[in-house]
Amino acid sequence: MSLRIIAGQWRGRKLAAPEGDTTRPTADRTRETLFSMLASRLGSFEGLAVADLFAGSGALGLEALSRGAASCLFVEQDPPAIRALRTNVANLRAQGQCDVRAASVLALGPAKAPLDLVLLDPPYRSGAGAVALDKLRRLGWLAEGSWISLETAADEEVRLKGFTVDADRKVGKARVTLLRLAAE
Repeated sequence: MSLRIIAGQWRGRKLAAPEGDTTRPTADRTRETLFSMLASRLGSFEGLAVADLFAGSGALGLEALSRGAASCLFVEQDPPAIRALRTNVANLRAQGQCDVRAASVLALGPAKAPLDLVLLDPPYRSGAGAVALDKLRRLGWLAEGSWISLETAADEEVRLKGFTVDADRKVGKARVTLLRLAAE
């Protein structure tokens, strides 16, 4: 599978995909849909603090950086995926904007500050996205203004306590759901 950055300063640059079949990179078409959904809500990615969780190759977070985000925290635990992610960060010379953590998303401790945008692409049908979001909310990674994107299998229903669904689109085998924290 060939991965490319869709827009921004690194538009058209190729990304390394992890070897093996443990990781399922987000298809270009799905990424394009997601980022157009986000752009219509955010206006701009300039200066945003982003996290790419269950990061795989890092395509989602690197796309946000290419479009102007200030920083991205990448969290991934699969060794081949971490190698591909580190290769991509190095090839784009983006080390200064990236914090790559080889760990489980559930190993994250309390946040120093909430994030503007959280991109989650957990294994389909695992429920890991819901578990991660609950923990991120409790540890201060999310605030009222945070945008959250959760990618699931197209036939997966997304219903999370404490979150409201802003948008929901099916793209091929994937479903992209944009979430916000529910008002207290």
